[in-house]
Amino acid sequence: MIKTEKLTTKYVNQEEEKTVLFDIDLEIKKGEFVAVLGHNGSGKSTLAKHFNAIMLPSSGKVWVDGMDTSDEKHLYDIRQKTGMVFQNPDNQMVATVVEDDVAFAPENLGVPREEIRKRVDFALKAVGMYEYRHRSPQYLSGGQKQRVAIAGIIAMEPEYIVLDEPTAMLDPVGREEVMNTILRLNKEQHLTVILITHYMNEAVKANRVIVLDKGKILMDDTPANIFPQVSRLKSIGLDVPQSTELLYELNKSGVDISVDSLDADSCTKTIFDVVRKAGVTV
Repeated sequence: MIKTEKLTTKYVNQEEEKTVLFDIDLEIKKGEFVAVLGHNGSGKSTLAKHFNAIMLPSSGKVWVDGMDTSDEKHLYDIRQKTGMVFQNPDNQMVATVVEDDVAFAPENLGVPREEIRKRVDFALKAVGMYEYRHRSPQYLSGGQKQRVAIAGIIAMEPEYIVLDEPTAMLDPVGREEVMNTILRLNKEQHLTVILITHYMNEAVKANRVIVLDKGKILMDDTPANIFPQVSRLKSIGLDVPQSTELLYELNKSGVDISVDSLDADSCTKTIFDVVRKAGVTV
């Protein structure tokens, strides 16, 4: 598992010292799909960078499968176990052909050529991009590029994949492509997924949601228990899924209705049930 104990992080420059994370205690177990939420400046990206030792604690500890991230002798193994995918896929492209780009990381890890071929083919098939393996990345859509970036991480065979707002620069079609890929990898390949996102409709698909506020963990629970707390989430500048928002507004207007539906289908059923109970034929 990934574990933090009293993780505190400070940014220091010539003018000031700013604490970004405060005493974070957290465990993420293998196979989980965890969404991390928080407004800008809440510390969520800083937290993510600790999971593969891009950043090190100012105090406290971070362990990846029992390896202390602050111990340099573990750095290589930690970065093999934890792959990172960032917002802009263009910044992650290093080759002029898709399959060469996916092969880049395992080549640098010294993986034998025959094994690289197997990993590249597997990774591209896993993200639905195998038929584009001979294409140039510059001719791909944003969603396709991000899927290639994810394939590059899969080819490293990590235990964990951390995605820092991977759909932020994509249109709705691209976001759906990437989310479907993430869900498939989690369910079929049992890859542990840590997703940082601003999109609540992505977060509802996770097994667990962690909400950060001012560098501290404010909430840590299932989506079904987190998102009905609409007032609390709005008080820290976060939205809720559209279905939950609709039911919340109906409730505020005096309709006796539950606000715990997280998707369109369950929301529709909830509304129809209330209408039927009111004696209206639909």
